[in-house]
Amino acid sequence: MSHPERPEANILRTIGSLARKLRTLFDARSGEHGLTEARARLLLHLSRSGPLTQADLAEAMEVERPTMARMIDGMEAQGLVSREIVPGDRRQRHIVLTEAAQDQCAAVLMLTEQLRAEVLSGIPEKDLEVTNRVLCRMLANVAEAGR
Repeated sequence: MSHPERPEANILRTIGSLARKLRTLFDARSGEHGLTEARARLLLHLSRSGPLTQADLAEAMEVERPTMARMIDGMEAQGLVSREIVPGDRRQRHIVLTEAAQDQCAAVLMLTEQLRAEVLSGIPEKDLEVTNRVLCRMLANVAEAGR
């Protein structure tokens, strides 16, 4: 006789599966605009936050600094970003979106909004508020466990 699993037994597996499927779908949709998922995310970070250092971008995107450096090199070669000296600290460089990146940024923002609408379709706002609160608590718990 099998016992039904308690909710906490499935939730991490479900969250992991959802994250993978969302990433795959976002990657496919980004690819329609000639971008990888990582490059599209980088455009989103810069369009939302403004210029950031390479280290700040690496931290925000949860990638290693050498990985970020290669990504920025590639995007710089495509003319999508540039490196500019940080005022007051010549050792630092801000990564800045170029004019050429604006159309791709707009496309990525639009596909992000469309994906969000599709994924959250049919879920009442009250449920989304509870879900967000629970997920934020789980993130805090993970951060605490990692110390």
